[in-house]
Amino acid sequence: MFALLPVNVRLAIRSLNRNRLRTLLTMLGIIIGVGAVLTMVALGTGARASVQSEVASAGTNLIYVKAGNYTRGGESVGIVAGAGAAITLTAADSEAIRTSIAGIAELSPGLSVRTFLTSGEARAFARVLGIAPGFARMYSWNFEPGKMFDENADQAVIGGELAKQIFGSAAGAVGRQVTLRNMTFTIAGVTDGDAEDHKDVLFVPWRKLQASMGFKHLQTITIAAEKAGETSRIADEIRILLRKRHGLGGVGPAAGNYLAQQGGVGGIPDDFTVETQAAQALTKGLYTPAAAFALANLPKLDGVTLEEMADTLDRASDTMTALLASIAGVSLIVGGIGIMNIMLVSITERTREIGLRMATGARSADVALQFLVEAVTLSVIGGIMGLVLGLLSARLVGWSLGWPTHVPASAMVVAIGIAAAVGLIFGSYPARRASLLDPIDALRTE
Repeated sequence: MFALLPVNVRLAIRSLNRNRLRTLLTMLGIIIGVGAVLTMVALGTGARASVQSEVASAGTNLIYVKAGNYTRGGESVGIVAGAGAAITLTAADSEAIRTSIAGIAELSPGLSVRTFLTSGEARAFARVLGIAPGFARMYSWNFEPGKMFDENADQAVIGGELAKQIFGSAAGAVGRQVTLRNMTFTIAGVTDGDAEDHKDVLFVPWRKLQASMGFKHLQTITIAAEKAGETSRIADEIRILLRKRHGLGGVGPAAGNYLAQQGGVGGIPDDFTVETQAAQALTKGLYTPAAAFALANLPKLDGVTLEEMADTLDRASDTMTALLASIAGVSLIVGGIGIMNIMLVSITERTREIGLRMATGARSADVALQFLVEAVTLSVIGGIMGLVLGLLSARLVGWSLGWPTHVPASAMVVAIGIAAAVGLIFGSYPARRASLLDPIDALRTE
């Protein structure tokens, strides 16, 4: 029987080719079903990857390293404060953090100064922040208009409110020049970010600002963790690394305890401050003893938060999968019913052909196989056309919505397999009906 499969496939293609319009209309259910499912799979997979990335780095994923160390009221809870200012934090420290500690997504050295900015007749006193391009990705900046500056060029990014103050409008700022101290920068973009009053700040490449200020050190290093739940671990490792680099000695077992966070418990205090975004949020407005108590279990809080976000994502993914499966099932059932219907019509039209085949020696199984192969061929061709339609549709929808799209190769194989299964299932009844025809009655049919 299986030796006859190639012959039956050729017969099926020849039969389907006789009435191309009817064949195309019959395949529409499968084409639309497979195309729609692949489009949703592409968008769903891309969206899931995007959401996973957002969840992994959502919320409190930032770590702040600042030069100097002073904790007011720390003596009451055993925190010995160091100097309030220091010049020991360097670009080499930021590079050591980037290369030595795992789990870092972005890192930006930083310097800050308040100075007068001039552009033509306009003049403003504002904060200037020297940063690396990764700073924009940490805070998910949108540029309206323009883009992030090139760190090797004399370019800058300006906050929306400051742009209005100096240039009259945000739209007219890009391409204009602004002078500060002894340097002139061309505005590359306007950011709508409002975190830490970013809308009132001028952002320039940190190396340019460092040279302008005549500094050899850094004031801050801002780090974004790949996963929010690892910020406490990364902060501890940064502190250990910087103490070694600054010659402050090792760190004892109490390194993870907030009470020893500033390095003063029975040893040399840190000449820097390491603080996670979560710690900063939880301690805002609190006195040091209350802050120390609130943050005693912060690493556990980070871990629990990440686990809860992952569980939420898994539940949302399961719901989306069930929804896609339901839509796929309905679409393919409709397509399968169409195939069954047209195969029954085809059997009625070809009754004399079936009777002639049986009269010349064909068995019932041969007739059943012929019509079953024809149904599967019809379905598979429709599945392939639906696959192409789905890929094109996913690309178009993803482009128009700005979403990432991705169709795994396994999804394509499964789509074709399901299309073939639909043809096999819904073609079984017409094939069996054809095989049960009486040859004599079939030959008498007009």
